[in-house]
Amino acid sequence: MTRLSCAILDDYFDLALSVADWSRIKDRVDVTTFHKPFAGEAETAAKLRDFDIICAMRERTPFPRSLIEALPKLKLLITSGMRNAAIDMDAVKDRNITLCGTQYNRDPTAALAMGLILELTRGIGRENARMHAGEAWQTFAGTEIEGKTLGIIGLGKLGSKVAAMAKPFGMNVIAWSPNLTPEKCKEVGVGYASKDELFATADIITIHVVLSPRSRGLVGAADLARMKPSAYLINTARGPIVDEDALLAALRGKKIAGAGIDVFAVEPLPSDHPLRKLDNVVITPHLGYATREGLQTHYQQMVECIDAFTRGGELPRRLA
Repeated sequence: MTRLSCAILDDYFDLALSVADWSRIKDRVDVTTFHKPFAGEAETAAKLRDFDIICAMRERTPFPRSLIEALPKLKLLITSGMRNAAIDMDAVKDRNITLCGTQYNRDPTAALAMGLILELTRGIGRENARMHAGEAWQTFAGTEIEGKTLGIIGLGKLGSKVAAMAKPFGMNVIAWSPNLTPEKCKEVGVGYASKDELFATADIITIHVVLSPRSRGLVGAADLARMKPSAYLINTARGPIVDEDALLAALRGKKIAGAGIDVFAVEPLPSDHPLRKLDNVVITPHLGYATREGLQTHYQQMVECIDAFTRGGELPRRLA
């Protein structure tokens, strides 16, 4: 059998080869890892044109039709997660490329959302940095979240998990999304609100909907204008769900108290991006799903897919 070549993309943490057992395919497949993002589509095509198999990490590297058509040897594409909005599905099918995904054992993004809430309201990381720098003793008076209202946009698996985490903190929880019903809210044990009510009454708003044409720009200037001046916005979903220009304007004008953001319209976030310069924003580099345990699951399942593909067996988690 002719040996195949496999590219592992965007292995920012340099963990892919150490957390999964790639030795089970080494007799058939040569594996190359890429630790940094490519500069653009032209570089991506040049670097990947000789690979038969590509392992993609979420939407870090987009696969539009133009790129897929520039990869003549590509036979198997694997994405972490069971959906990837950055892959042109029609182009994959037109090229008869096999597409597989990986599943989560659990989703750590909910814990990160709560961490951003605590950092914004209690300043743990900021005060830690000040203490290590030898600065003055107490300068920041925190805000209690007990008794405050948490507004959740999207009450699916992840939104429901955040709701469950917030309740032991003593928070009141309400929720809204375009398709959410009062019955679903009752089932989860949270209050139902309209979109306008949620933005006007919540002390903290956290977003947990999937990015789609319908949710792109779901949170706009009018929504942010309804928020209390003391309220915070958390986004661990996807950057384009929030109108970034409107959010920047609200933060610069102190129209809201602050924001905790893990996802951005452009990733990696440019070093000169204005969000990096605001003191009422906590930003993290898309850490929601990035845990050793989660990445281990993704890479192990990628090995399983490659093993089955090269042996001619039934493919697990096939998407196309």
